[in-house]
Amino acid sequence: QLQLVESGGGLVQPGGSLRLSCVASGFTLDSYSIGWFRQAPGKEREGVSCISQSGRVTTYLDSVKGRVTISRDNAKNTVYLQMNSQKPEDTAVYYCAAAQIRNGCTLLWGPYDYWGQGTQVTVSS
Repeated sequence: QLQLVESGGGLVQPGGSLRLSCVASGFTLDSYSIGWFRQAPGKEREGVSCISQSGRVTTYLDSVKGRVTISRDNAKNTVYLQMNSQKPEDTAVYYCAAAQIRNGCTLLWGPYDYWGQGTQVTVSS
């Protein structure tokens, strides 16, 4: 059974940091580009960041550039999302997803075939 499982969410104060993890089971992540998406209540799902199969290509949502770093450890079948200088508007459920995209990745959710169950991130004082 192919699964993605996110972890690392929680409550953080504005300006704080969190690191989200996305672990795959039932398949190897090195054949997939990985995207992180988020959805806040009443808002549409948006792509936050993505990373290519090799890790050489990364893309970020404009509003998180400079605050968020995506990385992958294919040996651990894991992708990370390091989030610093968190803002209240970062509050959302964060999902990771896998897509077979050659030589790149996308922040559009359509191409992604496999999704995790999500992890809640709340930024509040």
